Amino acid sequence: MSRLLLPTDVTDRLADALRAASFTAGGVHALLGPSAHAALGRNETTPAARAAAGGSPLAALVSLFTLQRPVARPHVDAALPGLVDPLAAGGLLAVSGGEVRARVDVRPYGDEDHDWWVVCDLTPGLDATPVEVGPEHVLGISEASSSLARLVTRRPVGRALDLGTGCGVQALHLAQHAREVVATDVNPRALAMARLTARLNGLEIDVRDGSLYEPVAGERFDLIASNPPFVVSPPDGDRLVYRETDFVGDDVVRRLVAGAGDHLTDGGVCQLLASWVHPADGSWQDRLAAWIEPTGLDAWVLEREEVDLESYAEMWLADSGHRGRPGYTAAYDRWLAWFADQGIGAMGFGWITLRRAGRTTPAVRIEAWDGQVAGPVGPAVLRWSEATDVEGDVLDHPWVTAPDLVQHTWGAPGAEDPAVITVRLQEGLRRERRVDTVTAGLLSASDGDLTAGQVVGAIATLLDLDPETLKAERRAEVADLVAEGFLVASRR
Repeated sequence: MSRLLLPTDVTDRLADALRAASFTAGGVHALLGPSAHAALGRNETTPAARAAAGGSPLAALVSLFTLQRPVARPHVDAALPGLVDPLAAGGLLAVSGGEVRARVDVRPYGDEDHDWWVVCDLTPGLDATPVEVGPEHVLGISEASSSLARLVTRRPVGRALDLGTGCGVQALHLAQHAREVVATDVNPRALAMARLTARLNGLEIDVRDGSLYEPVAGERFDLIASNPPFVVSPPDGDRLVYRETDFVGDDVVRRLVAGAGDHLTDGGVCQLLASWVHPADGSWQDRLAAWIEPTGLDAWVLEREEVDLESYAEMWLADSGHRGRPGYTAAYDRWLAWFADQGIGAMGFGWITLRRAGRTTPAVRIEAWDGQVAGPVGPAVLRWSEATDVEGDVLDHPWVTAPDLVQHTWGAPGAEDPAVITVRLQEGLRRERRVDTVTAGLLSASDGDLTAGQVVGAIATLLDLDPETLKAERRAEVADLVAEGFLVASRR
């Protein structure tokens, strides 16, 4: 793959042209319409091509970059005035026979408050064509990168690190709430694209070459975010830098966990999107706990999905273009044989949050949860960290219900009391819990004025129960309500 080199003034003019053409996530969606946009999400370009046939600058840019189709040069010149030749010289475009093709993708991206562009490699496998990816392929916006962006806490910080930046997606988000952002990668092509992404969006990001924490040796950060190449595969196959390393199994994730404490400030947080091995003859929870224990860090590990080995191998062999080609069945068999040799029983995907809290006994929570997620998860992470900072008996502290908590009751018409009471969080992790009248009363009365013990004691009096006995019975449940985010620390 060619290296990318674009002068600063050309990059700035490109941003101006993209902005003038409304080549944004919203602009593209408006041009294509919901059905064609949804088809594009399935890698089908035909409906989008029909919608983008109007010849406007926006349509030309969508055809060029998003649909990866050749576009007549006059249309591209109108969309990118005076830029076709400089962009071709820089490796972004190819010009031949009066037509222009994209050699890389300039992809509209954004959040609720920003319109951005991300420079990445072209999407492989459009319109059912064979998947072709080289070792240095740089992935664009993916489900994984979006998942990590939702996980990361967004409190203002001084220094942030995007470890394994790829095309620079996480760095874009971090730059909105960090005074300084460092982004690292081992792939020279990714580094070039991350620099272009930063410049295209008018951001100053310190992009560095190197593996793991090597480029930031001796430095500390308030926030570390990483979507590392975590695919676990046999070491004798072709390696794709965006998904695999030379480390055996899931050792890249173990190393990131092990080194996090040396690079976090006091109170600093490291958040990883990760994959880990489920040993065939042991507990994955115990295995990850053994990674975390030596660090002395608080930790919240949330496994979002457990995948059987057959599905795992099929997914990643398809991702690399092996499906439907000679040697596919042999490669499939090699993956399964290697898993068996390594004692791997299944694979887990999820999130790891580590926090340098400086406490003698770190707070560690390791759980599997495959429920719904709505909106950003960062606020739930912040509430978890605040709850872990509350010391002593959970009943001795005032709590308030989470702001997004709702209660549902069910029962026969006309019944005096509901037969079932459930409470549910509406944002982040949409946890749901069935409760009895005592717990429902505790939640309804938790407004920060009284401690949990005082509330439970008052409920006991109303129900003609012994207050101390009820408090002893409910202590563990209150702790669970706090740990799961139904009750949060009072700010009064």
